[in-house]
Amino acid sequence: MGDPTGRNGDDDGKSGSGDEADLSARLKRLESRLGEASSRRDTQARAGSRGSSDMSGLGKALRFSAEFIAGIVAGFGVGWAIDSVVGTSPWGMIVGLLLGFGAGMLNIMRAAGELNRRPRSGTSPGDTDRRSGPDGDSSGDAR
Repeated sequence: MGDPTGRNGDDDGKSGSGDEADLSARLKRLESRLGEASSRRDTQARAGSRGSSDMSGLGKALRFSAEFIAGIVAGFGVGWAIDSVVGTSPWGMIVGLLLGFGAGMLNIMRAAGELNRRPRSGTSPGDTDRRSGPDGDSSGDAR
């Protein structure tokens, strides 16, 4: 292999020890900076994963299931009330259940969209918030 400095050994080894000392010093500085950066990233990740505004997976599942069941129960109740008043025994309940199922699915989609719009506290250091302006506030938001 060739010499990466392009000197091909023409300097009689006079500056070789100085170059090695510079390279080893630079390598030590780089290792220390990398260590600091990785420790900062680890502490930020630990702090971000336990953010108080971020919902856990179980919390999201409970919210989605409650939204879905509430829609079905409301549809069943309205269908049963219509059946008892009008006298069309199973049909009001069937239609109410179908409408309740649709309303429950709509509620789940709305709740999921709302959770996606919230800013996350556990973002990595390289991520940028596209909704915020240059000084960090929401003034750059076009909406």
